[in-house]
Amino acid sequence: MGYADPNQVGSGLRQRLYSRAFIVGRIDKPEERIVYLVLDTQSGDTAVRHGILEGLTELGPEYGCYGRSNVAVTGTHSHSGPGAWLNYLLPQITSKGFDRQSYRAIVDGALRSIRRAHESLAPGYLSVGETQIRDANVNRSPYAYLANPEEERARYKNDVDKTMTMLKFQAAEDGKDIGVLTWFPVHGTSMLGNNTLISGDNKGVAAMLFEEDMQSSGERSDEFVAGLSQANVGDTSPNVLGAYCEDGSGEKCNFQDSTCGGRSELCHGRGPMFRRNDQGASSCFEIGRRQYAGAKTLYQSMATNGRALTGPVKSLHTYRDFSNLTFQHPNGSIVTTCPAALGYSFAAGTTDGPGAFDFRQNNTGSPNANPVWSVVRNFLHEPSEAQKACHYPKPILLDVGEIERPYLWTPNIVDIQLLRIGQLLIIVSPGEATTMAGRRWKEAISSSASPLVSPRPSSSSSKEEDNPIVVLGGPANSYTHYIATEEEYSIQRYEGASTLYGPHTLNAYINASVSLLPYLFQPPGDKDPPPDLDPGPQPPIHTNVSYNFNQPVRFDRPPFFKHFGQVLHDVQPSYKVGDTASVTFVGANPRNNLRLEGTYVAIEHLRHGTWERVRDDGDWDLVFRWRRTSTVLGTSEVDVEWEIGGGEHGVIGGGGRGVGKGLYRVRYFGDKKDWGSGEVEGFEGVSGVFGVE
Repeated sequence: MGYADPNQVGSGLRQRLYSRAFIVGRIDKPEERIVYLVLDTQSGDTAVRHGILEGLTELGPEYGCYGRSNVAVTGTHSHSGPGAWLNYLLPQITSKGFDRQSYRAIVDGALRSIRRAHESLAPGYLSVGETQIRDANVNRSPYAYLANPEEERARYKNDVDKTMTMLKFQAAEDGKDIGVLTWFPVHGTSMLGNNTLISGDNKGVAAMLFEEDMQSSGERSDEFVAGLSQANVGDTSPNVLGAYCEDGSGEKCNFQDSTCGGRSELCHGRGPMFRRNDQGASSCFEIGRRQYAGAKTLYQSMATNGRALTGPVKSLHTYRDFSNLTFQHPNGSIVTTCPAALGYSFAAGTTDGPGAFDFRQNNTGSPNANPVWSVVRNFLHEPSEAQKACHYPKPILLDVGEIERPYLWTPNIVDIQLLRIGQLLIIVSPGEATTMAGRRWKEAISSSASPLVSPRPSSSSSKEEDNPIVVLGGPANSYTHYIATEEEYSIQRYEGASTLYGPHTLNAYINASVSLLPYLFQPPGDKDPPPDLDPGPQPPIHTNVSYNFNQPVRFDRPPFFKHFGQVLHDVQPSYKVGDTASVTFVGANPRNNLRLEGTYVAIEHLRHGTWERVRDDGDWDLVFRWRRTSTVLGTSEVDVEWEIGGGEHGVIGGGGRGVGKGLYRVRYFGDKKDWGSGEVEGFEGVSGVFGVE
């Protein structure tokens, strides 16, 4: 959904977005089954998950085994996707509300992927492995990280997790690998705030490269699926060269608050190819390539070094009201969470996407900002003294958890979900856990689960093979912003200011998760099973009450004396590898037809007298741009750019599918809306033929 900037309005496609579904379970026991979804979206969402569960019910009794407890809806956290589909008001504001077309595209795509996974269920083997990817992420809030205890930090080599964990799926019938699911933390913020093209960001690139590589080999399934899930992503960044002042000085940003001259706007993180003026596309591809390269190396090593997974498949899900959750702190005291609120440093943004005005990070106690902002805050909702004390030292900018007009701004009811696949335990996190928060959460689950694990009845089974492997995936099921440690919270950089439920947020998640672990380790025929798990309070669903100020498509018209699909600016007669071919058509609004599982544009290659499609708008190197040239007349144009493969761009261009010499052309698929009847009708346009040398 971009960077919460109302001026960042989508204009086309760099890459298609996908839902990837993974189902694991026992064929003879449908109740022992889980669904793990990896969506190319900013996060999971309460309304989206609700729509998916409703859709599964509508698919009939065959899908009755999938429900609230065993369906996890995670997002890759791309900041280059469409907006206006989330359940709560705050993220809707900068997207002009809630758009049902965006919402239905996500829900329907997820359902389609689950259905295909379900229809392809077959016996198979699972194995898990780990590797280190050292050049694909950095910590964007190291000052806050350093607030964590020194003895704790000393246990880790890096201030971000460099471990990628992979779950490999292999079919039993023919021995072919059919997919991988990985967890690795890096923000989907390689594409910059001035980008207006849809993409899956760096994880979308990595998944594309992996799938195309695997599908080109006869040793793997033609339907090989690679899901690259997020992990404890909160304070990570793909801008691995660090944050610098974009004011001509070339200096690094202030370490404590990421400002330049006391202001946040000019402090930007730099990706590996930041000097290229391409809205971050080259850096995005490179960070995706690095994840793909690490995943490929790990995948190859698992042929001999993978750790087999065996044992039961279990799941649990419940809701907890975090507006006032009382529990025992690890230090023995009794503490309480707070109604959701965002601090002043939330508005400062991050080095991946800085904020505006006079907000800055590391803003605690009495906020160092224009007092007019407290007036604005109090106009929306003035926090009580109890609320201020509960969130201290966070100075509250937006008391979002207590604003119910016109409907809730952020969630107070949160998802608690855990999945088990044999020795593998998956924490499904609704928020963005920071590096250290994720480490503590995973460690708490691991240490609490270890005594519950029953050794496998095998003479070859070692204690190490039975130890639980814990991963964290998210943001999932909802979006509860960030989860920082108490020490990081005290610093009040962006991540701490965006930790919704006060300083004890992380420990509340840990307490709620650990207390439910016995439900995942209940042995068959247990004479003293735990009581039925209370589903908890239900969150509100706002799909039928949300506002929408996005204007519908009224009509489309071609310019006078032109027709839809007509070429306005044609390609050149010939290009070389590394060039960019471009063409402009008379177009129509792409919202008339999203062409799901289709394409708006294609590159066709003349082979043996027949035009064959070799690229579509799912390929990174084929860019589709749309622009309205007259709102009154309803006219628009479409620009198509093909970054012709070869060398570096050959890798970008469709995952290494090389471009041979020959004749090519561009085809555009559009849909126009009639001014009078409102009917939508398709049309096509074709460029001139051009050669590639």
